[in-house]
Amino acid sequence: MRDWWLRTLLVLQRPRPVFVALRDTDPDSLGDRSEPVLAIVILAGIAAVLSTSTANHLLDNNDFDGLLVAVWAFIAGGIYGTFVYWIVGGLLHIGGKALGSQGTYRRSRQVLAFAAVPIVLSLIAWPVKLALYGEDVFRRGGHDAGSGAHVFTGIMLAAIAWSAILLVIGMRSVHGWTWPRSLAACVLAVAGVVAIAVSSR
Repeated sequence: MRDWWLRTLLVLQRPRPVFVALRDTDPDSLGDRSEPVLAIVILAGIAAVLSTSTANHLLDNNDFDGLLVAVWAFIAGGIYGTFVYWIVGGLLHIGGKALGSQGTYRRSRQVLAFAAVPIVLSLIAWPVKLALYGEDVFRRGGHDAGSGAHVFTGIMLAAIAWSAILLVIGMRSVHGWTWPRSLAACVLAVAGVVAIAVSSR
C-alpha cells in the first residue's frame, strides 16, 4: 500500500510509470490502491466544491458558521467527488471502448482519479486564502472579491488544465496508445459530460 501512496505523489513528476502500474490486475495491487484512490476522490471533490459560487456565499446564511462550512465541504465534496469518479469514469471507459480499449471500468476510474491529483494539490492555496481574507471567503462581496481573487481562480484553472493533461497521458500510458487516440478518448468522455449537462437543463 505504501507504494501506491508514493505513486500518488509521483504522478505529479513522473506520471507514465504510475499509469502503467494500473495495468496490474493482481488482487493485492487492486486492494492496495483503493485507499489512495478514495482519498484523491474525496479531496478533489472538496477542492471542486470550495471553488463554486455556493461556497462563496455560505456565511451569508446565519445558520452557518466555520465548523458547519467545514462539514459542508467534506460532505458535499465527498458526494461530488464520488459522482465524478463513477459517472465521468464511466464515460471515459465508454470513450476508451469505442476506440478499442480492452481495459476494465475500474481501471478507467482509477486513471481518472490519479489524473485528479493536481486538483487535490490546489487545496494548498486555501490556508493562504483564509489567512488573507478570513471568513470573507465565504461571504458575498467580501474583501476577497477584488483582484486578488483572480489569483486563486487561476490556481484552480491551472490545476484543472494539469489534470486534463495527466488524463491524456494516463490513457496513453495505460493502453499504449498514440497521442491522438488517447486525446480522442478523453474528448469523447468530455462530450458525454457536456451532453448530460445540456440534457439536464
